[in-house]
Amino acid sequence: MSQAPRRKGRPKAFNASSQPATIQSLDRALDVLDALAGASGMTLTELATALDQSAATMYRVLSTLEARQIVEMEPQTQTWHIGAMAFRLGSAFLRRSGVIERARPVMRELMEATGETSNLGIERGGDVMFVSQVETHESIRAFFPPGTTSPMHASGIGKALLSCYGEDQLTRFLRGRTLERFTAKTLTSADALRADLEQIRSRGWSFDDEEKAPGMRCVAAPVLGMQGEVLAGISVSGPTARMPDGGISGIGTLVKEAAAKLSHGLGAPAG
Repeated sequence: MSQAPRRKGRPKAFNASSQPATIQSLDRALDVLDALAGASGMTLTELATALDQSAATMYRVLSTLEARQIVEMEPQTQTWHIGAMAFRLGSAFLRRSGVIERARPVMRELMEATGETSNLGIERGGDVMFVSQVETHESIRAFFPPGTTSPMHASGIGKALLSCYGEDQLTRFLRGRTLERFTAKTLTSADALRADLEQIRSRGWSFDDEEKAPGMRCVAAPVLGMQGEVLAGISVSGPTARMPDGGISGIGTLVKEAAAKLSHGLGAPAG
């Protein structure tokens, strides 16, 4: 009887049906990193409570990660933070895609043209993950550190990416998903989101009108690759006072042109 082919990346003797595919201690360490990445510093007690682990267990994990400079402790406050090695590992992910390197000069031009912060984001796990940012010179600005995530339906970049989905893909995305409300303007129904996506496809850019945070707006457009596939979204974000209704269309044109320029540089077909 013929054996099922072994999937590449697994040892020959591995049997997925009888052997666990994860390592508990490694899982626990990754939970710690995930918690620290979402906070501005956590004490040992806070981590133990958040992850439902003993303080002794958490300290062993933290000590191991600290030895590799993946986490570090602030002595004055006794709080733990993401370390320099974690940044280096994360930067390796950013280097995987040429879109990030090629986007920097386009994003800088877009920031200078609009006066607002320019962002680059990709889809990861059904959310937008921001991977690069060029900040405005203004003192009040939008700030999305690389690695920050945001729900697709309440994000300018997220809606730009969703506008490139085919009907089947969009249906799968919406199936069983709750569109969380963040402000009075958040699109929380599938019908409202679909209607907005139609407008985005028609004009070529999306508009987040205070849908994630009151007082903040975002205009975005999709970035395409060699086969016409969507790779990322590029945007500008800023306070409503500097992005009034009368200026949104002009900003949309600039963002759309920036996305087209970046797409062309990545080999996307013209048109």
